[in-house]
Amino acid sequence: MQKAKRALLSLTDKSGCAAFAGALAALGIELLSTGGTAKTLRDAGLAVVEVSDFTGFPEMLDGRVKTLHPKVHGGILHQRRNAEHVEQCRSQAIEPIDLVVVNLYAFAQAVADPACTPAQAIEQIDIGGPTLLRAAAKNFQDVTVIVDPADYPVVLHELGEKGHTSLKTRFVLARKVFALTSAYDAAISQWLEGVDPEAHPYFAEPEDA
Repeated sequence: MQKAKRALLSLTDKSGCAAFAGALAALGIELLSTGGTAKTLRDAGLAVVEVSDFTGFPEMLDGRVKTLHPKVHGGILHQRRNAEHVEQCRSQAIEPIDLVVVNLYAFAQAVADPACTPAQAIEQIDIGGPTLLRAAAKNFQDVTVIVDPADYPVVLHELGEKGHTSLKTRFVLARKVFALTSAYDAAISQWLEGVDPEAHPYFAEPEDA
């Protein structure tokens, strides 16, 4: 297992992320990040590479498209021991991403507010976050994925000792991902089931001009 070289952080709940990212940087790990998280890390004095600079493609559609790019997902999903994967990434200038640190838009908290409209709720359905998490968790053989700040210490301890995490730790962290994304999708599904399109004014079709 090679030493971790690059981490991607994209966080809605940014508590503790600056200290964690600072510890990663002290270990020589490059930090990639998206808009709000990148600002938090820069404000803490850390050097950060914006994902848009890493991919050469800007964030767009009001932030709906930020990390959905082959250079991100290729960097996460390629198998480091698969010579064909490595060569394909080399030919496309895709660099490995070894750690993925993500938490999701606060959908359940948003829809708990009785004043939350369907339009507001829809914007709290995270797309890029679950995609990053599932990709990293699928490739736990090579990638460390973190959804819970409580796991920062064990990851930092292992990185400090060996330069990478253990396979057992990566598996346990990946297991957390699928528990989280399953619950997240269940919350969205449950909320959608409670919306009556026959009665809700959101679904009133405007009259043709």
